[in-house]
Amino acid sequence: MISTTSRYSPPGPPVTRGILGCDTNQIRIVSILDPFYPASLLWLAAKGYSQFTSQVPGFFIFGDSLVDNGNNNGLVTLARANYRPYGIDFPQGASGRFTNGRTFVDALAQLLGFRNNIPPFARTRGRAILSGLNFASGAAGIRDETGNNLGDHISMNQQVNNFGNVVQQMRRYFRGDDNYLATYLSKCIFYSGLGSNDYLNNYFMRDFYNTGSQFTPQAYANSLIHDYTNQLTALYNLGARKVIVTAVGQVGCIPYQLARYNGTKNRCNEDINSAIMLFNSGLRKLVDRFNNGGLQGSQFVYLDSYQATKDLILNAQSYGFEVIDKGCCGVGRNNGQVTCLPLQQACRDRSTYIFWDAFHPTEAANIVTARLAYSERAPTYTYPINIQQLASL
Repeated sequence: MISTTSRYSPPGPPVTRGILGCDTNQIRIVSILDPFYPASLLWLAAKGYSQFTSQVPGFFIFGDSLVDNGNNNGLVTLARANYRPYGIDFPQGASGRFTNGRTFVDALAQLLGFRNNIPPFARTRGRAILSGLNFASGAAGIRDETGNNLGDHISMNQQVNNFGNVVQQMRRYFRGDDNYLATYLSKCIFYSGLGSNDYLNNYFMRDFYNTGSQFTPQAYANSLIHDYTNQLTALYNLGARKVIVTAVGQVGCIPYQLARYNGTKNRCNEDINSAIMLFNSGLRKLVDRFNNGGLQGSQFVYLDSYQATKDLILNAQSYGFEVIDKGCCGVGRNNGQVTCLPLQQACRDRSTYIFWDAFHPTEAANIVTARLAYSERAPTYTYPINIQQLASL
């Protein structure tokens, strides 16, 4: 566990400094002659990883295919997206993102001022880890067995373990000084978005899993919140202090579900939606518990992805969307019976679609939701503060 209760004060003449040589109010001076100032922070400042370019020094991401950016590329799994037309609008092409372009966290990183996308854990080593990593994995869930029907994946428990290993690697860049490292991590933003697959690829897949017969919807939501509490607490113990947790979106209304329920615009799977709302309610209460002393010194933000996706569909035209019930790429009714296949022809005007495939939003939808979550503009889907305010703490 990394403590943030004290800050390191080097002996000798006082030197004005802040983490990465700056704080949230002003740029401060870094003395390159000070032997007690970690070389890694000087390197980061020299490379532009300061508040000249970003509002926080690092961004660490945990989740599933909604934010995976290539961690599944080397796994034996059906949950992969490193083939065209995935990435058709992304500068690096088919990177492993489950959409046509940028994901929600790509758009959010830009709003936070990062010059580059946060890299995937699977392909990033060395000092690059200091500016943030994406640990997310398609098909991942809060429960370890979630997503096994699709093949290999990196569950949330394993993602947290991977981050723990990264923290140990970081120590050498801070000369083993845990107080400096804790100060650095306390300034970073952490994003965690899990739960969708625990319903889609577990609880409501009763031919493959027995959780649907073992748990009532409320008991299952309680079980997920219990496990998620332990996982988020583990991140806290590793140094996370500014944490965004996302609700599960309106999964009962994605093209995959509409295709199964005759594909009418108003015929969502309300059994799934109702079950998800139980989880989301528990998650918001957990945020209150953490913020009210449960995890001292932390600030958690609840991102209401359920209401955001619901409003996006209801008010689609005001955001420039025309197609709300079909994937831009896919097979069958609503382009949702089979997800986007290799080299398949996607729709031409992707900016008018909310959904890219049977399960995932388009880049255009991701950008809209990221902007709404980041700023103070109404409607707001963050609680108790927005992400811009979180970054400034």
